[in-house]
Amino acid sequence: MAMLNKASLFLLLLLLPVTGVLAVFKPLPQLPPIPADNPLTEEKIELGKQLFFDARLSKNKNISCNSCHNVMAGGSDGRETPTGSTGKRHRRNTATVWNAAFHTSLHWDGEALSLEHQFIMHLRDPAVLANSEQTIEQRIRAIPAYKRQFDAIFAEGVSVSNIAKALASYQRTLVTVNSPFDRYLNGDESAISEAAKRGFDTFQQVECSACHFYVNLAGPQPGLALKAGEGFWELFPNTRGTVYEEQYDLISDDLGRYNYTGDDSHKIMWRVPSLRNVAITAPYFHNGKVKALDEAVRVMAATELNRELSAQQVADIVEFLKSLTGQFPLQTMPYLPDDLGVLNEINHRKRLSPEG
Repeated sequence: MAMLNKASLFLLLLLLPVTGVLAVFKPLPQLPPIPADNPLTEEKIELGKQLFFDARLSKNKNISCNSCHNVMAGGSDGRETPTGSTGKRHRRNTATVWNAAFHTSLHWDGEALSLEHQFIMHLRDPAVLANSEQTIEQRIRAIPAYKRQFDAIFAEGVSVSNIAKALASYQRTLVTVNSPFDRYLNGDESAISEAAKRGFDTFQQVECSACHFYVNLAGPQPGLALKAGEGFWELFPNTRGTVYEEQYDLISDDLGRYNYTGDDSHKIMWRVPSLRNVAITAPYFHNGKVKALDEAVRVMAATELNRELSAQQVADIVEFLKSLTGQFPLQTMPYLPDDLGVLNEINHRKRLSPEG
């Protein structure tokens, strides 16, 4: 995996045509980049939505993707760390699924190379779905309505790869456009408050924007400087020995990318998270130890930038971050087929009936 120097990325973006306030900050598009091997279709999105809410993907049939990534809210679960299907506690905080498709890699350490890959990792993870590929394929194939849907959409029918493709297709529709900040970038000066404007200025002046930039305020999206699967990472904490390091247990046995690469240069290296909707996705950081947004700003200033911000600077940055909360498309609970196919067959016949 490649990692570009942040200065090089900034230079590249500054050379792009400028629209809005700065080329390095752009409004969130309606859709993220779509991979060529998994084009979006309505049928695939609907299937993925069903699977996202279906607890039968987990080993004990007791949690769904939505259990931790609640799309009826901010896309996470509000807990310090989640609990998986078998009761095992995960060591990392749940990241929001909203706008996740704009990342070049996923998970806190960037180990997942795509949304499709992310599902397969969650499937096998004993602290998440704790299932196996063979079990999940057999389980989904045995549900008549699911088998019919997969056979209609995919030439290969039910497979873990196709389950992942369907789930990823639904997740690529989870985009929160038209935030106040987006409207500000599009020229509406009244879209954000004066405090938020000061916060945006401070955000740039103290160099928060060295990592948090472009459409998702998390670095480049796939296809822009980095390809999908390539990472945009940063040390955290970058400044060692602050009071926050011990207070919030920022360095423990979880050393980020190093845990799976074994490369000493990857110790405490993490994927840069998005700041979209950050005001409603507490708690913060990889271990979920920081509960309040203003405290998260102070922690980041000290540990990443070696700065102590004034109370006014913190308050203004918080107002700017609040302006990043976008408009959430309405989500409704999908119909989930029963194991024997009885209800689905009745509903299927009704849908085909000329009488309605």
